[in-house]
Parts: sequence; C-alpha cells; structure tokens
Amino acid sequence: MADAKDERRPAGELEASVMAALWAAGAPQTPGQVQRSLGTDLARTTVTTILTRLHDKGVVHRHRQGRGFAYVPVQDAQGLTAKRMHSELDRDSDRETVLARFVAQLGPADERILRVLLEADEQSGG
Repeated sequence: MADAKDERRPAGELEASVMAALWAAGAPQTPGQVQRSLGTDLARTTVTTILTRLHDKGVVHRHRQGRGFAYVPVQDAQGLTAKRMHSELDRDSDRETVLARFVAQLGPADERILRVLLEADEQSGG
C-alpha cells in the first residue's frame, strides 16, 4: 500500500494547477471555486494555503469576499514566465555571461524571434 506521503504532489505542480484554474476562470475566484474547478480531492484548506503562498509571492492579488478572499492572477502565464526568467537572471552577478549562454542555446526559430523583438524595441526608442 502506498504511503500518503508518497502520493503528495510537489508544491510547484499544485501552484501551477491553481494558477491554471485562475487563468481559465478569467475572474476572481474563492478557494472553494478553485477547488471545484480543479476537480481533485484536494481539501479547500490546501487550496487556501496554496493561494496564500501565491499571494505572498506576489503572483496573485486578493480582495475580501464575504469572510474570505477571492484571488486573481497578477499577470497572464507568459508574463509570469517572463518574471521568473528575470528572477533567475537576477540571481547571478555576471548577467552578460548568463545572457550569452542563454542566447547560445536558443534554437534558430527562437533566435529569429528574439532578433525581431530587439530590433522592434530599438526602432521604438526602447
């Protein structure tokens, strides 16, 4: 018989599931609404804990709704990914080397996209 501890999902996976539910909803959601949309056997208190952690990380906003809170994402999925990329970049003091290695590992299609974006930024005065 599997140990309950072995059946636990990593926090990052749970956070990703909760964020996906919030993005799909397109409107502020209470922990109970998120729990129902996930369709899992997660306890509402677990969902509340995950939402509180996401709020503490600045990933979601919350506002009072009744005796609890309703939560809404601060940004879309792509914006959150960009924020995480910036956080990773900020962890290393040698930004030039990190960026150089990142660019060196891009595939041709991503490299073209990056060039187009950089050129458009230069043309707009950015």
